[in-house]
Amino acid sequence: MTKKQNIKPTDSELEILQILWQKGPATVKSVNEILSEKKDVGYTTTLKLMQIMYEKGLVHRNEKDRSHIYTAVIEENKIQKALVEKLLETAFSGSAAKLVMQALGNSKPTKEELDKIRELLNNIERGDQ
Repeated sequence: MTKKQNIKPTDSELEILQILWQKGPATVKSVNEILSEKKDVGYTTTLKLMQIMYEKGLVHRNEKDRSHIYTAVIEENKIQKALVEKLLETAFSGSAAKLVMQALGNSKPTKEELDKIRELLNNIERGDQ
């Protein structure tokens, strides 16, 4: 496993990664503006977090221009997989069924989500996964 695969982002780092995954490469200023829509966060706090994320290898920083452009290094699905695996082991004793039942019990899935779940289950039963 590489160093990047072992990294578990903090909640604040995950918020920034979510923005970078949705928006693409961005400056600290633009990330901070989006974060500020949801909570009270100062520019210097966002800057410091993104600098730490750069040091940890979570983001890449393009330093060509005066305003550095940050890009997520780790793919969204890899982080999601790592977080689900940790949650599965720590909260559900490794039982995927318990995790799925809890998740479905806590929210009402849309018809489209249910169709995707059925398709996934059918693929698993056929051995396509």
